[in-house]
Amino acid sequence: MAFPSTAPSTRSVNYGDYPVKSVQMMDGFETRILYGSKRVGVELQLAYNNIADAIAEQFLSDYDTQRGTFGTFPLPSSTTDGMEQGLANQIPGVSDTQWRYAGPPTVNSVYPGVSSVTVTLLAVLV
Repeated sequence: MAFPSTAPSTRSVNYGDYPVKSVQMMDGFETRILYGSKRVGVELQLAYNNIADAIAEQFLSDYDTQRGTFGTFPLPSSTTDGMEQGLANQIPGVSDTQWRYAGPPTVNSVYPGVSSVTVTLLAVLV
């Protein structure tokens, strides 16, 4: 099972930060060490509003297929389609990034047969 290719209703992006370690010296000076050239902690929160229960079930099935937060997977381009190109380019590219679940999908039943799903993903650079 692949991550569902349904386009999200809304997207929220935390673009992360570069891996930096700060060391406070005894004399009060601070030394900062940069540990990488790529941002880490990139988080993508996707909301799928008023979708059929069958589609909502696909998110739960994929979460189980990935063994929860363990497995990584490619992100379908439909998740960033329609985003302003400049912002979409700030998210690590689909080809050089894998994603994993930050936690289980949240499913809210709107009415019988219709649900809303929220998914939070973390970027895993490969």
